[in-house]
Amino acid sequence: MTIDRRTALNGIAASTLALAVPSIARAQSAGTLDQIKQRGNLRIGVTQAPPWFSKDPKTSEWNAGFGVSMGKAMAAALGVKLETVEVTWGTAIAALQANKIDIMYMLDATPERAQAVDFPAAPLLYYSLAVLARDDLQATNWSDLDKPSVRIAVPQASSMDKFVSENTPKATIQRFPGNAEAIAAFQAGRADAVCLFHPPLLVARKALGTGKIMVPKPAKFQASSAALRKDDKPFRDFVDNAFATHYKSGQTQKWYEEFLVSFGLDPKASPAVMKEML
Repeated sequence: MTIDRRTALNGIAASTLALAVPSIARAQSAGTLDQIKQRGNLRIGVTQAPPWFSKDPKTSEWNAGFGVSMGKAMAAALGVKLETVEVTWGTAIAALQANKIDIMYMLDATPERAQAVDFPAAPLLYYSLAVLARDDLQATNWSDLDKPSVRIAVPQASSMDKFVSENTPKATIQRFPGNAEAIAAFQAGRADAVCLFHPPLLVARKALGTGKIMVPKPAKFQASSAALRKDDKPFRDFVDNAFATHYKSGQTQKWYEEFLVSFGLDPKASPAVMKEML
């Protein structure tokens, strides 16, 4: 039987594809740990959000922030380099699903997110509900703010709004569309305090140069976590162990305080990220 040149070439191409397909399938089915070791880097999602991630405007490098420190430690434990991939809070989960990043720190484990991504069992850190208040305003306890003369700004229909409505019902609660508007009301003197979870208050205090951040008692705090791709137990176990180890050793708090100092803030005047210290 005579085989012409085109038929022969087609046969070679088909054979090559048949050999290549299993390799591609194996690469796609490899777990995150295997992929990281094959690439030689751990890819973390980053977005401009001090104290978690911060880009150097001069070099455009993501070289500071708690998440960067955690990422470097995890990459070192795996014997690979750290790669930062810029995302937004809104696109981070899609980036995970598209295999553009391996992990996104500082995403809280909500039931809605858990439908699309996995979370380690150990918490990354804790952040507390805090207030940025006038320097002369007493805010040791929530009861100190529970007065008609105290004006508290909060984002409308938020968890902060719900909490102050239930715990400081006598206060004059001012509700705004978002964090920025609530902070602006405090800056303009239209509010005596603004209530948010403490990370954005650190940035606001730095920008405003006035006010004091306090965590009124009893402290209200919640855990933050990191999002991972679904159904990848080896990598989830690795992350879980890393979080637990760094938290128990106090390294989590140390990284956080190191960034605060570099950002020009006094760690002693800022809420901790370990619940045992709140």
